[in-house]
Amino acid sequence: MYSILNGIKVLDLTTVVLGPYATQFLGDFGADVIKVENLSGDLFRTVRPGRSNDMGAGYMNCNRNKRSIAVDLKTPEGKDIFMRLVKESDVVVHNMRSSTAKRLGVDYDSVKQTNPTIVYCFAPGFGQNGKYAEKPAYDDIIQAESGIAYLNRDAQGHPKFIPTIICDKVGGMHLAMAVLAGLNYRLLHNKGCVLETPMFEGMVSFLMTEQLSGETFVPPLGGTGYERLTSPYRKPFPTADGYISILPYSTRHWQKFFTLVEREDMVNHEFVTDPVKRSENVGTLYKIVSECTPHRTTAQWSEVLTSIDVPFAPVNDVASLLNDPHLVSQNFFTEYDHPSEGRLKSVGSPFYAEGVEQSSNLPPPKLGMDTSDILHELGYQTEEITAMQHANVVLCHTDN
Repeated sequence: MYSILNGIKVLDLTTVVLGPYATQFLGDFGADVIKVENLSGDLFRTVRPGRSNDMGAGYMNCNRNKRSIAVDLKTPEGKDIFMRLVKESDVVVHNMRSSTAKRLGVDYDSVKQTNPTIVYCFAPGFGQNGKYAEKPAYDDIIQAESGIAYLNRDAQGHPKFIPTIICDKVGGMHLAMAVLAGLNYRLLHNKGCVLETPMFEGMVSFLMTEQLSGETFVPPLGGTGYERLTSPYRKPFPTADGYISILPYSTRHWQKFFTLVEREDMVNHEFVTDPVKRSENVGTLYKIVSECTPHRTTAQWSEVLTSIDVPFAPVNDVASLLNDPHLVSQNFFTEYDHPSEGRLKSVGSPFYAEGVEQSSNLPPPKLGMDTSDILHELGYQTEEITAMQHANVVLCHTDN
C-alpha cells in the first residue's frame, strides 16, 4: 500500500467486481476505503472456490486494503450511520442505477446535503439519461451489447464471450480514474461534483477507438473495423512444439524478420517499406509469418527473435503465469497469512512507485470485520452498538 492517497476517506457501496476492482486501486494508493455492505454482504463473497462461505477467491482478489462495515441502510439508524460517515468522507462510490440509489437514500442530492464537497462517482450499466437507463447489466450483458462478443466470434461466425470479466474490469478502471479526477477538481475548486461512468458507453468507447475506422470520416472512407485486428492470420502462430505471438511492427522489424527467414524478396517490398501499403496489406504479411513459424520450436524462435529485437511472446496458459520469470523477479505473486482464511496467495498491484512511503496491505475483510471500530470512530458508544446489533441494524464480525 502506497501513501499517495493517505488522508482520503472513500465510502465504497460497490458490489461484485466492477466497483470493488476500482476501489481496490484507491486502497492500494493509501485511501481509507470503507466497504459499506448490507447484512448479507457483497454477493461476490459467495463465489467459489473458498474456505469459508463469505471469503471466496474472487472477492478476496478485489477487496484488499479496505475495511468492512455491515449496516442495513433501509433502517433509520442505518441511514444515520451512513450520513455520519458521509460527513467525514471525501468520496462516495457505487455501481447502482440512479433509481436504486435514490430508493436507498444514497443518491447525490441526498448525500451532498450532508457534505457539499463530496466527490460522488458511480458506474451504472447504461448512461442514466439514455433509453437504457433502467436496464440491469453485468459483464456478459455488456460484452453482448457493446460488440465484444461479436468481435470475438469463432470460425463459424458464432459470437463468444471473452473468458474474463473484461467489461467489469475496464469499467472499474474508468471508475477509479473518475474518482481521482473528482478529487483533483475538488482540490482546485473547493467544491464537490458527481461523475458517472456507465459500463456500456465505457466499453463502446474502449472498442471504437480503433473500430470506428472508416466511419471516422464524413462521408465515410469505409466501414467499421480495424483491418489488422480482423485479419484471419492475426493470431498466435504455430511453432514446431506450441504457439508464439510475433509482431513485427515497424519497417525495421519487418525487414529484420524477412532477412531472418530468408525472404529477401520481401525485405524491400513496398508492402514492407511503405507504412500505408503495409497497413493495407498486413493480412498478407501475417500469412507469410504463419507459413514460417512451424519450422522452429518456440524456444528457437524466442532465441532468434530476441537477437534481432523483434517483438514476440510465447503463448502462456494462465497457470504458467505463477512461475513466469519476469513476474517472479518482480515478486508479483506473494503469499501471506490471512487472519481467518489461513495461508493465501495475492495478485500484485499493477503499480510501482518510488519516493513514496509504503506500508503492508490490509487483508480482504470478513463481513462486518470493522463495524465496531468504525462506529466507535463516529462517536457511538459500545452500548449503542450492541443494541443496534441486536436490532439487526448492523453486523459486527467476531472470531467466535
